[in-house]
Amino acid sequence: MSDTNSAGANVDVVDILTSDHQDMIALIAQIRSASGDGARDLADTLIAEVMRHAVAEEMYVYPAVEDHVPNGKEEVEHDKKEHDEIVKLMKRLEKAEPAEPAFMELVNELEAQLSHHANDEETEQFPKLRLHIPREKLVDLGEKVEKAKKLAPTRPHPSAPHSELFHKTLGPGVGMVDRILDKLKGRHTDS
Repeated sequence: MSDTNSAGANVDVVDILTSDHQDMIALIAQIRSASGDGARDLADTLIAEVMRHAVAEEMYVYPAVEDHVPNGKEEVEHDKKEHDEIVKLMKRLEKAEPAEPAFMELVNELEAQLSHHANDEETEQFPKLRLHIPREKLVDLGEKVEKAKKLAPTRPHPSAPHSELFHKTLGPGVGMVDRILDKLKGRHTDS
């Protein structure tokens, strides 16, 4: 049975990840128009969304790219390096105060990195996924990605490996600890 979105239409992993990219860029626009606690809450939500997205990609999408896309291993290595840079940047943003000029500089830098990464995926990698993987498998991947996002960490962990094995074995525990800390500290992580 295929997964459906709230409108009832079948969605595949490409639809889900593309929608995530759009949501992330929209959150950045909201951060720009907010201030103080509102900007902090939106930045924390953005960080959590990016983490969930990245972990789900590393668990399910990147192994599919490696297995089915020509030169997939090289593409995945490139993507993991970009994820690493994004995670380090988000760690800095997590510590910055909205009143500091550095806060918006980090938001701008994060937007540039996310836009670059999303553009690479949407223009190069996603079309290759659709070319090399049957639609029903892409829908199944989408279901796995959505489940993974529910368990994924919500905070950047720069020293954590960007690997399928780590995310599938230890990631849910890290995610649970993150969600407990988020609740205890009143950190906003849902859009």
